[in-house]
Amino acid sequence: MGGKTMTLKKLGASVAMAALIAGSASAQDGPIRIGVLTPISGTYAGIGQQVTWGLEMATEEINSAGGIMGRQIELVYEDSEANPAIAVQKAEKLLTSENVDFLTGTVNSGATLAVGQVAERADKLIATTVSFSDAITGEKCSPNVFRVNARAGQQSAALAAWLTQEKPGAKVYYLGPDYEMGRSTVAAFKGNAEAVGANSTGEVYAPLDAKDYSQYFGHIRAAGPEVLYTSVAGNDTVRLFTQMQDFGIRDGLTILGASGTVTSQNIKAIGAAAEGFITGVGYSTLIDTPENKAFVEAFNTRNGADPDLYGADSYGILFAYKQAVEAAGGTGTDAVRTALEGMEWDTPQGKKTIRAGDHQAIQPMYVVQIKDGAFTIANRIDGEAAIGADTCDRF
Repeated sequence: MGGKTMTLKKLGASVAMAALIAGSASAQDGPIRIGVLTPISGTYAGIGQQVTWGLEMATEEINSAGGIMGRQIELVYEDSEANPAIAVQKAEKLLTSENVDFLTGTVNSGATLAVGQVAERADKLIATTVSFSDAITGEKCSPNVFRVNARAGQQSAALAAWLTQEKPGAKVYYLGPDYEMGRSTVAAFKGNAEAVGANSTGEVYAPLDAKDYSQYFGHIRAAGPEVLYTSVAGNDTVRLFTQMQDFGIRDGLTILGASGTVTSQNIKAIGAAAEGFITGVGYSTLIDTPENKAFVEAFNTRNGADPDLYGADSYGILFAYKQAVEAAGGTGTDAVRTALEGMEWDTPQGKKTIRAGDHQAIQPMYVVQIKDGAFTIANRIDGEAAIGADTCDRF
């Protein structure tokens, strides 16, 4: 009886080991699953649409060319609603129930910071292609968080260069959305503007998805600025700009803003109120290279709309993951992290490098202005001149 029991135990152990080996082989041969945590509904749904278009276009191209080390990419979506609390719940679902290998797609900076903590606890990597807050790769940096889009400081460096040339010593007022991204972008531009001689006249913060901005117009009038800087985005931009025009605040005022304030997704809805708006961006459809022209044509053919910075950077992140996984020889977090740090890869806007010290992408920056209802490039700033100091001290 004892011998039979021992034989059954050995048989059971052998079966379990075989199942483990088969499961491991299946995982290595199966798809690389990427969790996409992005706003599918709400005020930032338009941004989420560009994220989706960019990711799906890159997925199709990579998969049709054989995938990553012979494995196909599979995108797994969850709606973050641009809400950090909801984003955390959805991230935990993606990491536990869906067993994704990597995360991306976060838009709201607060959501990126919160999901970054979830990813760190789960020993997985997340890369944002949208969030601007300097804190993400600065004071609140994480070894498991990467950013391939331009942060607020890079955008502000480009805008400050324009301000120096066109409006030296200008009086500036600031209006941002009242959360992490809004306050971070205002602080970044304010610091850069004051460093080149601008005079700050006041600042105010409106809640996300605000319906009435007229309550702030008295403050703006009283301050008498020549320049207004804002970092509202999505549908909030439509309401702010059209209400400013309706109340006469727009007249004679130069409006500068974060790169997500006016995009291809909301420019038509803003209409004439967007005229003259100026921003610093890491991507423009007007970048005059064969690679970008081909990308814009393919993107428009596929999606019926031009890419904006969110679509371009979301397209680019999958090629970064691909290159890193291939260099690492698999999807292991430590190996892929090491491969990403210092990595240079090709994107629609040219070559980018991920700075190893803070996981921030270094890239050229452009000053873009809206003239006659269309985007135009007014200036270009080299990546090294715009990147700023590495302030991450966590890793």
